Amino acid sequence: MKFVEKKRILFFGLPISFTKYLIDEENITIKKGFFTLVEDSTYMYKIQDVKLVRSLLERMCGLSTIVCYTGDVTDQTLTITHVKNGEAIRDFINEQSENQRVKKRTLHTMDIDADSVDGE
Repeated sequence: MKFVEKKRILFFGLPISFTKYLIDEENITIKKGFFTLVEDSTYMYKIQDVKLVRSLLERMCGLSTIVCYTGDVTDQTLTITHVKNGEAIRDFINEQSENQRVKKRTLHTMDIDADSVDGE
């Protein structure tokens, strides 16, 4: 499965923007710009958490904003702004990020300082 969405304006949810989101099983790619094209990609396995935000205007226009918290160095938060099918995209990102972590055999671990527990 693959999603290709364009950023939309809040006024009637029209796709009048030069930002395109390409979401597939392995990557999330954001292409921005008209004269200067900036392309930013993040691997799915680096996504740690996903949040769906829907303001009143977004709900009226059927749009959503998805915020992905990643372990990427360049973009620790990846925002997919004003897209349709926000819930389906969020669920897809959650599922695929977990699948890619299992496939690549990566886990998200926390650094717990064991010395401070012993009281040393």
